[in-house]
Amino acid sequence: WIAGGFPPDFSGLRDLLARAGETVAVATLGTTLAALLALPLALAAARPANPVPALYHPVRTLLDALRGIDSFIFALIFVAAVGLGPFAGMIGVALHSAGSLAKLWSEALEAADPAPMEAARSAGAGRAQAAAVVLLPETLPQTASATLYVWEFNIRASTVLGLVGAGGIGQELKNAVDLLDFSRVLAILALIVAMTLAADRLSAALRARLL
Repeated sequence: WIAGGFPPDFSGLRDLLARAGETVAVATLGTTLAALLALPLALAAARPANPVPALYHPVRTLLDALRGIDSFIFALIFVAAVGLGPFAGMIGVALHSAGSLAKLWSEALEAADPAPMEAARSAGAGRAQAAAVVLLPETLPQTASATLYVWEFNIRASTVLGLVGAGGIGQELKNAVDLLDFSRVLAILALIVAMTLAADRLSAALRARLL
């Protein structure tokens, strides 16, 4: 099978690149939606920022549940719910990543220097207001770095979502494997490796500038 993969078949490269771009879009939009969902969850899961202490443990349990169900499983469920295509993959990525991001962000909020927060509270600001004005800006480098890391991970994770019909380059990979077209499989794997390496280098460079 390995010998049958040489030389790699890069015919229709434009279509393969379009599928790779679809995979990047699923990961990027999924991470963006996850960040929007994660913000209120992170505030509720961090004791210094939580305006309703009774929500702390239920929200922590919800984050564990979201992180415990892989994006692949979420995508499988949403393919059945909304049909084939990248939209199901994006929702799957968003729900799993929301749990991961909220967990990382809440830990950054809890590890922050409490003095500025206490000063804002003593000046009359509420807990939520002080968190928005003081705590979130203070922890921005850590939360932005965590977001980039999750985006980088989602690029890799999204390459296999096509196996359940959620679009992207994984769909092309599944088709090639089903046809035993190993030269095509090798070409697609080479594109996946190049795409993930590029995402890794870009994410690492941006994180290095943030921290």
